[in-house]
Amino acid sequence: MELGRNMLKRIAAIVAFLTASLALALPLRAETLTVTSPDGAITLTVSDDGGLATYAVSHGEESVIAPSKLGMLFRDHHGFDRELAITGSQTATHDATWEQPWGERRFVRDHHNELSVTFSAQTGPARSITVRFRVFDTGLGFRYELAEQEAFTGEVNIMDELTQFGVGAESKAWYTPSDEFNRYEYIYRTGRAGDVDDAHTPVTFRNPAGVHISIHEAALVNYSGMSLEALRQGNFEARLRPGSDGIRVKTSAPFKTPWRTIQIAPDAAGLINSDIILNLNEPNKLGDVSWVEPGKYIGIWWAMHINERTWGNDGIHGATNEETRRYIDFAAEHGFAGVLVEGWNIGWDGDWFNNGALFNFTQAYPDFDLEELGRYARSKGVRIIGHHETSGDVSNYESQMEAAYDLYQSVGVAQVKTGYVADAGDISRVDENGVTKFEWHDSQFMVGHHLRAVKAAAKRQISINAHEPVKDTGLRRTYPNWMTREGARGMEFNAWGTPPNPTSHISTLAFTRMLAGPMDFTPGIFDLKPNERMPVREDMPRGDPSNRPQATLAKQLALYVVLYSPLQMAADLPENYERRMDAFQFIKDVPADWEESIALAGEVGEYVAIARQERDGDEWFLGAVTDGTPRTVEVPTDFLEAGKSYTAQFYVDGADAHWDTNPYDIVIESRTVTGGERLLLRLASSGGAAIRFIPVSE
Repeated sequence: MELGRNMLKRIAAIVAFLTASLALALPLRAETLTVTSPDGAITLTVSDDGGLATYAVSHGEESVIAPSKLGMLFRDHHGFDRELAITGSQTATHDATWEQPWGERRFVRDHHNELSVTFSAQTGPARSITVRFRVFDTGLGFRYELAEQEAFTGEVNIMDELTQFGVGAESKAWYTPSDEFNRYEYIYRTGRAGDVDDAHTPVTFRNPAGVHISIHEAALVNYSGMSLEALRQGNFEARLRPGSDGIRVKTSAPFKTPWRTIQIAPDAAGLINSDIILNLNEPNKLGDVSWVEPGKYIGIWWAMHINERTWGNDGIHGATNEETRRYIDFAAEHGFAGVLVEGWNIGWDGDWFNNGALFNFTQAYPDFDLEELGRYARSKGVRIIGHHETSGDVSNYESQMEAAYDLYQSVGVAQVKTGYVADAGDISRVDENGVTKFEWHDSQFMVGHHLRAVKAAAKRQISINAHEPVKDTGLRRTYPNWMTREGARGMEFNAWGTPPNPTSHISTLAFTRMLAGPMDFTPGIFDLKPNERMPVREDMPRGDPSNRPQATLAKQLALYVVLYSPLQMAADLPENYERRMDAFQFIKDVPADWEESIALAGEVGEYVAIARQERDGDEWFLGAVTDGTPRTVEVPTDFLEAGKSYTAQFYVDGADAHWDTNPYDIVIESRTVTGGERLLLRLASSGGAAIRFIPVSE
């Protein structure tokens, strides 16, 4: 009898063990969670079906993101890739409005519904990870949050992030390639998503139903930059940029990743009108930032790109006392806040591209007196804008950075343009053992470097304009002195790019790179055939005449409205503006800081029209540009007060304007416009229209 009882206990124990084992080996019944945008148009679905963490997104009845995987793999810890189950979730709603100290609009509404989902591993060590989703009317963002837990002790090395984006093979894509030598500075490519191998973000798609999608990231801090890699046609996975040791991210628990963002709109213009990137960043951490001042500037810069001057001290040096005073005088006369001076410091002679270690950021060339010129500029109501080119030697720069910012602060420099000209993957740093390592521009190391520079500058009330940067992810909200940056092909490619930027470049940038944040494109070239002028010296030959801005003069003016930057350059030489003062008046009048901005119409790569209201004022400005196809664009003026009269100052293409054969044909005229009427703008081949609206006094 006793033997029978023991046998039954043993059998019961075996059954219990097998049942528990099966429960661990097989996920529980799949759980599916949903959340919608505040307006109900966007639906997010999260599931653990088949033991996989997945999400899907729809807009109305249309699928935007097919079911796509979530997860993460580590070098020394168990990952989150399979045999996962949803073990917890929370929802929340948020609706608040916050104010930007400067920006494309003063007030930003943050209205979203939130769903946080915890996935727990069903095999291996007990571990869990939370994915937090925020769904807005214009898209969504999500990030991974790994809490402190026993399974993740010590250094945590992320080797792969398994986030996928199933946009569909037949969606149309506008993108630049990743993993290439020239960083982000490529002509945009267009084609089927199914034919894209890899892409930098932001990358923009239009699916067969006409829904527009932009994939990017927000709040990139202590992490490596994300690009997209095709797993199969139309399905992309997040690729994190590796460090020199092959590890993507070095961190420890607890940690939060950047937000992965998916902007969604029924039309192209709706992408521009989204504030998702800003809203997913932390509020200002610098306190009082009244010292951060948007404005327009000129500079000793374009002359070097067209071989009129040089950066080095070789006889036609650009950064001389005499030349700098000339630029300061021009800036003061025409109301510009700053003068950028490149090539003032030791290190530019010879092969500066490959000799970043020779740059000295506190020692000027003998023909440049920084202290005296700073005083002279301030006496004229102008500031010198500083410049630090590193040639990618970041250790050399960081060893001098604090002293360099101290020097600039002492002479009244409040804004600094930094540069990291080096091939991608060739950022040089010396590690703690004295060994030289090479990093990517968007690696975790460089993400940290840029933030170190921004914080060091903020201590001296200095703002940063970074060139050859890590891409913008909205950190200007958290650190408002990080005002603008490059991160795409800018104007300089029209001097020597071979080929130069194509006619579609601006109308593509507006719906791709510009969704990330401000860009220092450096517009305003008035000599539209710069390589056809006479050389200044026999050994300084003219460039290839085919390298030129593929734009009309009116389009150059429209760029000041279409391409947002709080530091906006008038990039051409003073003498070229003096020859066309009637057109130059628009550049003098247009602000660099805005109360409101509204994208009115457009198609990616074809045309775009944007209206912006001046900060603390009633004037509005409108910019419209097209690609090489001439077109007439009907633009509503609903942004103006209905029924109110405005004096509209038009700077538009003339009847015979054409970027190639007649780029200077421009019509400048004024007429009365009533708020609410519709304007017909005739845009020439690669042409544009720039309009200033001034309220008529009662």
